[in-house]
Amino acid sequence: MPESDRDTGLLDVAGVSKSFRGLRAVDRASLSVGQGEIVALIGPNGAGKTTLFNLVAGVMPPDEGGIRFQGTDIAGWRADQVCAAGIGRTFQVVKPFADMTVLENVMVGGFRGTADRRVARSRAERALREIDMWDLRTRPASALTLPDRKRLEVARALACEPKLLLLDEVMAGLRPTETDAMVATFRRLNAEHGLTILLIEHVMRAVMALAQRVYVLHHGEIISSGTPQQVTSDPRVLESYLGTGAVH
Repeated sequence: MPESDRDTGLLDVAGVSKSFRGLRAVDRASLSVGQGEIVALIGPNGAGKTTLFNLVAGVMPPDEGGIRFQGTDIAGWRADQVCAAGIGRTFQVVKPFADMTVLENVMVGGFRGTADRRVARSRAERALREIDMWDLRTRPASALTLPDRKRLEVARALACEPKLLLLDEVMAGLRPTETDAMVATFRRLNAEHGLTILLIEHVMRAVMALAQRVYVLHHGEIISSGTPQQVTSDPRVLESYLGTGAVH
């Protein structure tokens, strides 16, 4: 979405920083995600991407800076408050409840904001259909393959009915055909339901196919932003992350 066509972002992160025992994991990072956008956050391992996600998702508060969602300052909110406000997320390391079925796992997300089992089940069933896992609903999570565990993680987040979905490397470890299937799913969710997505991803095949805009984080700082084509031709990005010949 062109910059001129966006109002103030659905999510606005302004100059946030976070340090751990003197190590500055995120350093005055700023980014914006507009309503209906798909935006990617890329960078080398250890760049601070997941820490930045954790600040947005309420896992920990920033040391400084602001985080606004739908115009409300949510910096320092608890994770459950952030989720209730409309931000859902996946985790880099998928850990389903192994002894529960796929449907029961997704219902955990469906209980967001309600104690009504029927509401939670309805949300979970809808999420499983959206992510093409309906046929696996009675299978124990322990029996799932890695691609299906990744999809289960996404379905659980979707069952929270988020306005903004944070995806943390959901395509890592997938084969190209599996990656393409996930990309198609996220495109459809964005196009048909207006779901806004901010994703961390190393799989550049997915970034190039999905993202309308990209931010690049390096040593906790945003060093580049723009369209995928602009970012992947930025000499700073090539030097610090992609390397020459990384994207074709």
